Amino acid sequence: MDIPRIFNITESAHRIHNPITPEKLATLGAALRLEPRARVLDLGSGSGEMLCTWARDHGVVGTGIDLSQLFTEQAKRRAVELGVADQVRFIHDDAAGYVSDEPVDVAACVGACWIGGGVAGTIELLARSLRPGGIILIGEPYWRRLPPTEEVAKGCLAESIADFLVLPELLASFGELGYDVVEMVLADQDGWDRYEAAKWLTMRRWLEANPGDELAGEVRAQLTAEPARYAAYTREYLGWGVFALMRR
Repeated sequence: MDIPRIFNITESAHRIHNPITPEKLATLGAALRLEPRARVLDLGSGSGEMLCTWARDHGVVGTGIDLSQLFTEQAKRRAVELGVADQVRFIHDDAAGYVSDEPVDVAACVGACWIGGGVAGTIELLARSLRPGGIILIGEPYWRRLPPTEEVAKGCLAESIADFLVLPELLASFGELGYDVVEMVLADQDGWDRYEAAKWLTMRRWLEANPGDELAGEVRAQLTAEPARYAAYTREYLGWGVFALMRR
């Protein structure tokens, strides 16, 4: 049970597996006005940076679930490094369908909404773990500007233009699901650069160390193509944000 190996390779050096910087992650934690001992559930927790830093900075406690064995082990090491291993735990498991044993104050899925089959299904899943009056966090892409053609959308690694909404439509869609948007922190191009460009050095170092690996050809092709593709498409058209929601 694991994510496709290519992601474990390209993001092995990442602490944050989406286009948000440590500074913006800290901004989000402060914006939520987290109380000490607040309970946080993070589905698709990656390498645990959100839970670990919020445990350090705000005294939260919580659980992270992630399908990547590598990222889960990195999260456990990060908890030890930051001195919060007694406040957070990380479980290597499929987050799809996971419901907390106890109601939580914050239920998050920051950039892994496929676990619920999309935004609506993921919100429904998170709500099953949430206490009354708690906050749901959703990390989701949106179009910074609408791609002029389906080919441009595919250049952003979307299946089609219809995959994502522009920001006003995305915010309105949360209301249609019965939720107020009570906070948001949006990625900027620097955040995208740090997420995407950081993969390139990781891939190059991996290729130097693993020239005969069965995935070497795929990694080489990705390293060759990604800088130009990213600059032409994702960086120009795709936004990303974390949205805090409360049920009406």
